[in-house]
Amino acid sequence: MLILRGTPALSDFRLQKLSSDFKAAGLSVASVYAEFLHVVDLSAELSDAETETLKKVLHYGPAREPKALEGELFVVCPRPGTISPWSSKATDIAHICGLPAIKRIERAIAYYVKFEGAVPAGARVTISARIHDRMTQAVFADTASLEVLFSKEEPRPLNVIPVLTEGREALVKADKEMGLALSPDEIDYLVKNFTELRRNPTDVELYMFAQANSEHCRHKVFGAEWTIDGVKQDKSLFQMIKNTYQLHNSNIFSAYKDNAAVMKGAVAGRYYADPRNNKYDYHKEEVDILMKVETHNHPTAISPFPGAATGSGGEIRDEGATGKGSKPKAGLTGFSVSNLKLPGAIQPWEKDFGSPSRIASALDIMIDGPLGGAAFNNEYGRPNILGYFRTFEQEVDAQNGKEIRGYHKPIMLAGGLGNIKHEHIEKGHIDPGDHLIVLGGPAMLIGLGGGAASSVQNGAGNESLDFASVQRENPEMERRCQEVIDRCWAMDDENPITFIHDVGAGGLSNAFPELVNDGGLGGKFELRNVPNDEPGMSPFEIWSNESQERYVIAIAGDKLDVFDAICKRERCPYAVVGEAIPEKHLTLTDKHFGTTPIDMPLGVLLGKPPRMIRNEKSQKRPLNSTVVPTGEGVKDVAHRVLANPTVADKTFLISIGDRSVTGMICRDQMVGPWQVPVADCAVTSATLDTFEGEVMSMGERAPIALISPAAAARMTVAESLTNMAAACVPDMGRVNLSANWMATPNYEGDGADLYEAVKSIGMELCPELGITIPVGKDSMSMSTVWSDTQGSHRVTAPISLVISAFAPCADVRKTLTPQLLECKDSTLVLVDLARGKNRMGASIAAQVYCNLGDKAPDVDSAKELRAFFETIQKLNAAGKILAYHDKSDGGLYTTLAEMAFAGHVGVTVKADALRGNLIDALFNEELGAVLQVKNADLAAVRDAFEAAGLGDTVSEIATLNDTYNLVIGDYAEGLSDLRAIWSDTTRRIAALRDNPDCAESEYKLKLEQDNPGITPKVTFDVAAGAKVVKDYASRPKMAILREQGVNGELEMAAAFQKAGFESIDVHMTDILEGRVSLKDFNGLVACGGFSYGDVLGAGEGWAKSILFNPKARAEFEAYFNRKDTFTLGICNGCQMVSNLKDLIPGAAHWPRFVQNLSERFEARFCTLKVEDTPAVLLKGMAGSVLPIAVAHGEGRAEFASREAAEACLKTGLVALRYVDGKHEYTERYPLNPNGSPFGINGLCSEDGRALVMMPHPERVFRTCQYSWHPAEWGEDGPWMQLFRNGRIFVAEKG
Repeated sequence: MLILRGTPALSDFRLQKLSSDFKAAGLSVASVYAEFLHVVDLSAELSDAETETLKKVLHYGPAREPKALEGELFVVCPRPGTISPWSSKATDIAHICGLPAIKRIERAIAYYVKFEGAVPAGARVTISARIHDRMTQAVFADTASLEVLFSKEEPRPLNVIPVLTEGREALVKADKEMGLALSPDEIDYLVKNFTELRRNPTDVELYMFAQANSEHCRHKVFGAEWTIDGVKQDKSLFQMIKNTYQLHNSNIFSAYKDNAAVMKGAVAGRYYADPRNNKYDYHKEEVDILMKVETHNHPTAISPFPGAATGSGGEIRDEGATGKGSKPKAGLTGFSVSNLKLPGAIQPWEKDFGSPSRIASALDIMIDGPLGGAAFNNEYGRPNILGYFRTFEQEVDAQNGKEIRGYHKPIMLAGGLGNIKHEHIEKGHIDPGDHLIVLGGPAMLIGLGGGAASSVQNGAGNESLDFASVQRENPEMERRCQEVIDRCWAMDDENPITFIHDVGAGGLSNAFPELVNDGGLGGKFELRNVPNDEPGMSPFEIWSNESQERYVIAIAGDKLDVFDAICKRERCPYAVVGEAIPEKHLTLTDKHFGTTPIDMPLGVLLGKPPRMIRNEKSQKRPLNSTVVPTGEGVKDVAHRVLANPTVADKTFLISIGDRSVTGMICRDQMVGPWQVPVADCAVTSATLDTFEGEVMSMGERAPIALISPAAAARMTVAESLTNMAAACVPDMGRVNLSANWMATPNYEGDGADLYEAVKSIGMELCPELGITIPVGKDSMSMSTVWSDTQGSHRVTAPISLVISAFAPCADVRKTLTPQLLECKDSTLVLVDLARGKNRMGASIAAQVYCNLGDKAPDVDSAKELRAFFETIQKLNAAGKILAYHDKSDGGLYTTLAEMAFAGHVGVTVKADALRGNLIDALFNEELGAVLQVKNADLAAVRDAFEAAGLGDTVSEIATLNDTYNLVIGDYAEGLSDLRAIWSDTTRRIAALRDNPDCAESEYKLKLEQDNPGITPKVTFDVAAGAKVVKDYASRPKMAILREQGVNGELEMAAAFQKAGFESIDVHMTDILEGRVSLKDFNGLVACGGFSYGDVLGAGEGWAKSILFNPKARAEFEAYFNRKDTFTLGICNGCQMVSNLKDLIPGAAHWPRFVQNLSERFEARFCTLKVEDTPAVLLKGMAGSVLPIAVAHGEGRAEFASREAAEACLKTGLVALRYVDGKHEYTERYPLNPNGSPFGINGLCSEDGRALVMMPHPERVFRTCQYSWHPAEWGEDGPWMQLFRNGRIFVAEKG
């Protein structure tokens, strides 16, 4: 074992935070320091030259000053017995760099903690708990202990449960010890079946049975037979949901049977590379839409980051494994938690009801959970463009006293939409003898029993089993799998995949039986063929662990070679684990032990244990009409409502997630020139050559269920529709819903309430609206129970329905936003579908005074809701609406405030135009919306609502003012003061999580009245470039270069193709293996993403695989030295190309690009100024000030010193710089999102042929891709000029 010191691991402010944490825990700490350690397992001694190469490979990241190693040592490393994703990627890079003697590299962090005086008792335990994740890491006191990382364990044996001799008792005991959560009738079923088979079950079989039959997998509650208050109900919950499909299933191609539902989409040119020649092109075809929404509540409660990350990852796999393989496109995320109780800002409604130690606090979940979900989406390359967030924790009256309702067990929702070829929607046919394959990462001892564990109420299980049941994420591996799936479906009829399933709950023990059973066959498998990174695992651990990033696939015998070639090119591991057999029987052999861990008929595994029968009694909650205490004025209520996290600014959840990758995002959360997070829905284009697309929106109104579960369900569906109305969806019948149900039916009264809620939308509202629920998920254990010295406690979530709505969008350019336009000659119109009923129950206004109220808002008429939706569509199509925002959490007051923030303009409300008492009128959460309408169009708008029977719902309530105030009758407050309250949650969480200086800088910027926002200036004629390129006859070849983990290649290829190139997909393996030579190309672009998962530095690992591989190095060096070539590096490609500066003529002045100052991934819409330089790709663009998508975690240009950065500026080769709204160069966060000195973010070589830049021009080459743009821009965005300049350069050199 070789141990090499690495660079310092933590920045000064991170060390400072740690030190403060230790002091807060009562430890007198003098100093804290941390640095990386690299531990290398070798098969042979390294030569001096090899050691030198290894040291260079392992030197990466930002330059930080090493400090003296003094104090107590804590070594944090991956859990022994596991191989971290970091390790497998670093080891791969070392092999490409010519270091074959390295068996494995692992990374640890050495923390040195110096105390003031002697080490206090218990200090090691306290500190260890704060510096490691007990699920995936271990802590040692010395470096010698790291040897254990490379020790090989002997496989643990198979266990047999003696049912034949000890009967039922043996199974009861095994159930408890293994945490199987079997019901008594399931135990009886197993005893009967194994007695008939005349053999004892193995632990592998029991575990497999428990997972396949868990509530998580079988949805027993939704399939149950119900009796409520003595009356037998004629439908199950699932039948009531399916009722919507039976009544209305046109344009739905797949429902309830696959990993995701599929509906009809647009016909357009799908853009992808043909794997047979790697040439990109448009393929005119049906681009059908798939939709799926999952939850990952239990793992997120136990360990928020990996819990939420694997929640997003699992849902992405569900989409990719639909039909014969498909492509995920855009994601959504949601969280419900109990009260945050922010340090230093505990709100008056946040009471302390306690919580158990085993689960994370609401604040920890909201710091780490969103980062986990965002990190997975970012690295995989799926934009997250929609979400919801609710905090709720309240004592309420119940039939038998008081109860606490809240989200100690959180909701973590992950969903999204994707696209699929029409001919791939149906799964194919499996034949006996077909190969049964596992694609993706190795088996590891993580996530054991997740399906069964998530089916138990929190607190009822066993804590060590809880931790075993959370998985660990490796998104870059999932990206590789998806690249393989993409190449397969791109082959149309020659697609080698006939059947695909994702590996989720229960691991292979669930996935392989499902695969063969769905194919109407059986299977025989060999356990030791499963790729396995932990040889010590027992047979049941290998078969049932929930290692992520895996798919099971059936491939016909004659297609294996094609599939193998695709996998090798993508460096994606796979293994043939078994084959399909005609009889419906499962056999699993184990050649290591010579045993047969599974030998059972499929019918026993998946046979129907008796149907659950539920006998429920409804409970009557005593209700009180008090909502807002008398004497509270508008200002008092408004300040509390704006501060409630459900209403407040959610930037901290949004800016961490990429919202532009794919180049198909047309509406994200951020709105207008000031980028305020208030969009009502999310819109994507179907392809890169059409204005048709898809739209997603959400609805969530759970607290209403405490007054009326039926009203809550109806309002949730309605909210998803009032949100979606902002997009161009001419036919509401094309809207489809995913329903995610979270409840605790075993808790008194909640079973009956759940039934009422499902019935209200499945049997009544959705059929009346003419819309369908073709997909959904349920989580039926939303209670947390615990005991302490004060006694036993329970916190139960309200019956919670989250609706995600999906629809085809007829025109992505016609999405309305809440941004008020500076049009003095306009009026704000309120559409109030409740006609002044002002029911205040369960509103945010009630919540912030710890009240519930007794009258809940409701959908009074489905017909009117539909009429409202259709009227908005007609008015939008006719151009009669300037701005639109629906009314929801926080009521009308919040709707108006958010529109004012987005438009950066004051609003004056006529208080006498509002119906009823002012507080109720401003803070009720009834259905409705506010529209900004030109005065000249007011009559047309009134007439349109009148014609729909809604004339009496419309009132003209407000106008814009010049005072930057929100004025309502006698009440007036400055927008900056209101914004300070609304944005405080985001500031505080960002300050705890990220660099606090950055959090403060962003907060202050939001409060500036004179901030002009984004103010573009285009100094050239965009159309002129298009005309020049149009006349060229030939299409020169453009190398679209990617490495494993790159995810921005499609939009890059499309932009260059539009500029007149023939874009070719070039993988690094093509160059390393000699299949492709760069001598055939005039243009080369290195694309963005996370090559090697950013292991060994962002882009640095990729660069080192070129610099230290003689073949690759020679290929690139020859290319860079040819005068007829140009090179572009974007984002991850910028980081990579900048590290090749020694091979590029005239690039010695280039910096490295390292971690952002905020120490956070930044997805922003920033403004760049194009400088006057020799850069061939920016020719004729100097002086322009252009908005652009930014999405990176490591984009800060690092120079040796500030003076060196200044010297670089003087070379005249800094091509692009961040500027503010006044076009001044800026280092101000987040206008400069990474802290680069002097705003530097793009540089060219001396002759201008090479350009590196961190932002993404390829994601904004079409105007419809911009988060905001001036109304007068044409179809091509100004950045299109960059790509056309490349084509003009080649023509001039040709």
